[in-house]
Amino acid sequence: MLKKLGSSPRVQKFVGTAFAHYLRAVRNTSSFEVDPPDFYEKVLPNLPVIVAMWHGQHFMMPFARPEGWNVSVMISRSADGEINAIAARRLGLGLIRASGAQKAHQVKKRGGMRGFIEAMRTLKEGNSVALTADVPKGPARVAGLGIVQLAKHSGRPIVPVAIATSRHIDLNSWDKASVNLPFSRAAVAGGDMIHIGREDDDEALERGRREVEEGLNRATARAYELVKR
Repeated sequence: MLKKLGSSPRVQKFVGTAFAHYLRAVRNTSSFEVDPPDFYEKVLPNLPVIVAMWHGQHFMMPFARPEGWNVSVMISRSADGEINAIAARRLGLGLIRASGAQKAHQVKKRGGMRGFIEAMRTLKEGNSVALTADVPKGPARVAGLGIVQLAKHSGRPIVPVAIATSRHIDLNSWDKASVNLPFSRAAVAGGDMIHIGREDDDEALERGRREVEEGLNRATARAYELVKR
């Protein structure tokens, strides 16, 4: 019954819109810090970029986007994804409806190849792309190769970004999702840009994948460190 209800377009629109209003309330009642302070100034000359984030830590990411920066986010075509997509659109993000997969037979089902092509087109048009580096349904916080493949073929750098709030509820989900709460201290932490060469072989891509993983883990740890001070 709940699954059928969640697949109703009217319900999805209502929940997605309400979620966007809730996230905006969290932003409006929370202080906001960016680390390092010149993070956006460093990224600006390199636009468009590929923004990497972790599943479950992404709900407040629309507010990490500076005004005037065009960003499209990759969101799955599932029922939950539809709710997230409605909220993201309400918060000013463009959409790419696809998600990664661990197994080859899942790529077509989840629109992975079509999403990859659309992400390439979006970057070519000068707009940044944001996507989760880890692949559903886990393991969480293990970067997949999809994001480094996108960087290789587009020639655009990857930027690890994490956002945390001092008040949050951690869910018992595969990605240990954090639901951010109002009246918090919030922090955006950015990592160093990661460049993937167009001629990089499989070994170099694996090094890049690990670099993304390590960069995101450092950014996430830093964001939580800032809000707990």
